[in-house]
Amino acid sequence: MTVQDAVSALGAEIIVEGGGLEKAVGHVVASDLMSDVLLVDEDDMLLLTSLASDQVLRTAQIVNAAAVIVVNGKSLPSSMMQVAQGLGMTLIKAAQSKFDACIAVHQRMTN
Repeated sequence: MTVQDAVSALGAEIIVEGGGLEKAVGHVVASDLMSDVLLVDEDDMLLLTSLASDQVLRTAQIVNAAAVIVVNGKSLPSSMMQVAQGLGMTLIKAAQSKFDACIAVHQRMTN
């Protein structure tokens, strides 16, 4: 699965197209606790979170995430978009709850 596949599965909105939508996604992490995300030792990760803050992007950069999807249709602060552009990080916004987003992405990964 690619980042673009996840966007399609969620009907999500691409806010910042940083590292590319064709990046492969091997693992999905859904968390609002960035300390938990830092413990994940997997490559090609997609991060789903309902936390709309700059810290999410900085954490995603540290773990080399392919992209960040902010769920629950949350409004994203302009500073978050600026940080995503500065880091070259793909930032996506989805209307679904984290639970529903996880189900949709899982179905796309397994098909």
